[in-house]
Amino acid sequence: MTTLTDLTLAQARDGLRNKDFTARELTESYIAAMDKHRDLNAYITETPELALAQAAESDARLAKGDAGAMEGLPIGMKDLFCTEGVLTTAGSHILDGFKPPYESTVSARLKQAGAVLLGKTNLDEFAMGSSNETSYYGASKNPWKATGDDRDLVPGGSSGGSAAAVAARIAIAATGTDTGGSIRQPAAYCGITGIKPTYGRCSRWGIIAYASSLDQAGPMTRDVRDAAIMLGAMSGYDPKDSTSANLPVPDFEAALTGNIKGLRIGLPKEYRPEGLSPEIAALWDRGAQWLKDAGAEVVEISLPHTKYALATYYVIAPAECSSNLARYDGVRFGLRVEGSSLDEMYMKTRAAGFGTEVQRRIMMGTYVLSAGYYDAYYLKAQKVRALIAQDFRQAFEQVDVILAPTAPTPAFGMGENMADPITMYLNDVFTVPTSLAGLPGLSVPAGLSATGLPLGLQLIGKPFDEETVLRVGGVIEDAAGFTAKPTLA
Repeated sequence: MTTLTDLTLAQARDGLRNKDFTARELTESYIAAMDKHRDLNAYITETPELALAQAAESDARLAKGDAGAMEGLPIGMKDLFCTEGVLTTAGSHILDGFKPPYESTVSARLKQAGAVLLGKTNLDEFAMGSSNETSYYGASKNPWKATGDDRDLVPGGSSGGSAAAVAARIAIAATGTDTGGSIRQPAAYCGITGIKPTYGRCSRWGIIAYASSLDQAGPMTRDVRDAAIMLGAMSGYDPKDSTSANLPVPDFEAALTGNIKGLRIGLPKEYRPEGLSPEIAALWDRGAQWLKDAGAEVVEISLPHTKYALATYYVIAPAECSSNLARYDGVRFGLRVEGSSLDEMYMKTRAAGFGTEVQRRIMMGTYVLSAGYYDAYYLKAQKVRALIAQDFRQAFEQVDVILAPTAPTPAFGMGENMADPITMYLNDVFTVPTSLAGLPGLSVPAGLSATGLPLGLQLIGKPFDEETVLRVGGVIEDAAGFTAKPTLA
């Protein structure tokens, strides 16, 4: 018999509307699963009482036939989204005790659609990391283990807690944010689906900022249909966010027709660098063949400035982080470490409140913005970013969607790369260019490594063309037939 926590979001939605079970029963199943798998450390703050109260409200609406798109569905919320009256930490000591008096636009939209909040999921501190190991609250564990190896693996980052929760069946879905790959890479590591929509599709208002020109919210789910349903509930114009796009929200679920005949799929030759894992290369080739078999045409394309993307990202993102994190000073909210003067209080608070990786990025960002270096680094990086975006624009004159690997390796062991920030940054090599260009990117689980760990394929689309990305993603999902689950789930 299928347990309630094994249902996809779409199946649970239909089951609730058919009265096969109640929102309370579904929520109680997830709360029990959260208790059982607390060792994963996927949540920073659990909200079972709130979840049961919201489930009761959902049951009342379902009884009246007044159900929203996410009615009664228990989700995790990345602890970067401000939630009114619920502790919001960004995975950092500096936000100790911060309970926002307001709700982020995305979490408010999900609430209005009837979603039930199970809790706030763990993340790299201020979303800065690729492994979830920089969280002040300790690392989340990937629910997957390599065959014959009992080592704990990272779930990816920064949305690692969300990815682990969805993979381990302790949330039906979860929100993530993606600055340079932080939805797509953990989705690949944990064998789930994750989409970073076009920059501006989801409001950033009320999301604790890392790099404002890059941050974008998106859903992390079991499959492509679930991602389409949840993205529809999260998206839409928000006058409170000056970067929000004033465009209608399509019916993403209706886009999943399975018909991709005549579409042109681009394979960027720069994404096949020397030394690319043969396993990843073979999966990519297999993905291209699946799309050919479904009637699409596959062509090689060039994105010549790809090799500069990581360096460009690690100038722009830290520069924006340096500016955004200046507000955490111990004066208005969160941690305060007293000093003999105002300046000393600032210094002591920030030294105690920020972890090593956050301090590193603030220092890098402050350096590239400083007098004498602004033109040499930050301004140059912005020019290269424009060239990277132009590469994609030219490519999309020839193709409809781009297919690439999501990550260069499967999930790695905890502690393996922490001493080497450069190796850690290389995890984002396939995801960063999409973020710099503000394009939609979808990661779909497409196979297992030789050691039994999930591997993802990434689809990159034209601006605000999530419909085509999801449609092609649905075809890859059907062809891959990925049904593997972590053994503990």
